[in-house]
Amino acid sequence: MYGEDVLAGNWRRRKTIPEVDADIDLVVEDADSGFCGAVVGFELGAVVLEDRYGKRRNFPLEPAAFLLDGQPVTLRRPAATPRQAVPKKTASGSIAVDGVRAQVAKASRIWVEGLHDAALVERIWGDDLRIEGVVVEPLDGIDELAAAVRDFSPGPRRRLGVLVDHLVAGSKESRIVAAVTSPYVLVTGHPYVDVWQAVKPARLGLREWPVVPPGQPWKEGVCRALGVAQPADMWRRILSTVNSYHDVETPLINAMERLIDFVTVPETPS
Repeated sequence: MYGEDVLAGNWRRRKTIPEVDADIDLVVEDADSGFCGAVVGFELGAVVLEDRYGKRRNFPLEPAAFLLDGQPVTLRRPAATPRQAVPKKTASGSIAVDGVRAQVAKASRIWVEGLHDAALVERIWGDDLRIEGVVVEPLDGIDELAAAVRDFSPGPRRRLGVLVDHLVAGSKESRIVAAVTSPYVLVTGHPYVDVWQAVKPARLGLREWPVVPPGQPWKEGVCRALGVAQPADMWRRILSTVNSYHDVETPLINAMERLIDFVTVPETPS
């Protein structure tokens, strides 16, 4: 009359917690501390997570210790695959190409505002640009950008990409850039006052970059705030912390990837 026993079955069974391979770049959250980061490796049986500020912490691979998309999971170290070689990557994150020489420089160019910008671009994207045959040239500021572009004479096989600091609405830089209208020129940039600021402050042990009052030279103001005598000394310190695209802010990465794509468009057969 009442059918099956209501206490029959697996009503006592607990919910199964899935096991997930802790692959590199998998983003998880430690359930206890709330620390959220991407998997970057393993040390002494623990998984190493890196958050968006570059801070790293080690966590034991304990059952149900992590959250993935808000759900509890048990992380496990991926099985080694010795037969499958792991592709080498450049500092920009692209696949490294072995046995390929740098190309002869093409007519297309990427311009940056100064020597520091050029050094940072070289640090991260140098390998890729040499393979593509694209030269990065530093300018002495962009005040005369429109005239310099006219002198360059851009065209279908002579493209120009320009990386600009502090390219935000209403800035002096945005007004200068508006004068460049050639379809063979792409001007893009990042919102930071100087390319120094595009390096993640955590890489230098800072919570954030010092705030420099308007009207004061930004680099000199940063040096005063941090107790560094000369901008050249500060720049050497900054550059030494940069080893890959992980060490710089996303707007700079996006801007450079757009410029590289623009100046390396395959030539259309005539």
